[in-house]
Amino acid sequence: MKKKALKLFVFALAISLVSTSCEKDSDTEPTSEPTPESTEITVSENITSNTTWETGKTYTLASRIAVVDGITLTIQPGVIVKGEAGSGTNATALVIAQGAKIMAEGTAAAPIIFTSIADEIIPGEIESPNLNTDLNGLWGGLIVLGKAPISPKSNGITSQIEGIPTSDANGLYGGSTADDNSGVIKYVSIRHGGTNIGQDNEINGLTLGGVGSGTVIENIEIVANQDDGIEFFGGTVSVKNALVLNNGDDAIDTDQAWAGTLDNFMVINPGDKAFELDGPEGTYTGAGHTIKNGTVYMLSCAGGYDDDDNTNAIVSNILFTKITHNTGMSNDYNANGSFTCSGLEFDITPVDLDDDSNTPDEAPVASDYFADMTNGEITEVTTASVGADKSVFTGWTAADKAGEL
Repeated sequence: MKKKALKLFVFALAISLVSTSCEKDSDTEPTSEPTPESTEITVSENITSNTTWETGKTYTLASRIAVVDGITLTIQPGVIVKGEAGSGTNATALVIAQGAKIMAEGTAAAPIIFTSIADEIIPGEIESPNLNTDLNGLWGGLIVLGKAPISPKSNGITSQIEGIPTSDANGLYGGSTADDNSGVIKYVSIRHGGTNIGQDNEINGLTLGGVGSGTVIENIEIVANQDDGIEFFGGTVSVKNALVLNNGDDAIDTDQAWAGTLDNFMVINPGDKAFELDGPEGTYTGAGHTIKNGTVYMLSCAGGYDDDDNTNAIVSNILFTKITHNTGMSNDYNANGSFTCSGLEFDITPVDLDDDSNTPDEAPVASDYFADMTNGEITEVTTASVGADKSVFTGWTAADKAGEL
């Protein structure tokens, strides 16, 4: 009995020592920390499942990336999206295909910024630390495609958007759904885009192809795009509070019987014309479009209007200002029964562009720039009574940070 009891005591003591040793080891071993999640993500394939790009992160487009039919891409406030350098078929762009949605809802405090990989901007910043607001063509742009009516030369109800090869089915746009919904785009700044994809063929800052009226687009900035700032290819979508700064070609370009409204906008220093307004290309004529409540600063642009013969548009309450006698503006303004203007004002205040003198340039004359406008369609003023509400662009735009407003 004593021998057996002694064996049990020794066994119990051994178990106790092992347990104590394990507890000490557990107490003294360092705990492993989780690996921090990367804040820089490269996107190299089309988006084929519902995806969220998160606040505080930078997403780099390695190629032309499409959000495919039936899929929603959500972009949270403050996200930075950068495009790799590339041209031709290698041009980077974000394409929202027919049937897909983009939910890009930034805020005035945290706008969503699309820019180039060369931009050293990081989440939390609004102004680029290294790129000027006139540097363009560094990547592609944002292309949104819907199922609303268009009027292409082919007379078909669909077409392939410029900038995307015909081999890519995600470039199709147009249809018969006037209230088609491609999502929401708010407080979004698109910068330094418009890379060349072929001779005389660049990507616009924001391309809207057959986008329907169910889509919400408000508070948009396009900065230094090599081609047009915003181009509408048909569709019925409306845009509110848009700013185009230092674009290489036309600031606002309308095509293929766009039938929406552009309300409250600013165009600053367009490279070619402030507006190129074209009508239907095919038999479908649409309901026409409205452009109103804008301010156009034209210190070094080539033109104000280029209006096609069959444009069906109503243009009203726009101020043309900061125009000099040596601007060299040219216009192709073809007034007809379907194109009407009202409340256009031409600021004749002299502008001083001579760095060596305080002597202003001579006052501009409206008829020198809008010779074809008659019947009081444009009025010379020194105090404006029309124009944009520029307060909606303060705080969150590159234009404001650069002192361009």
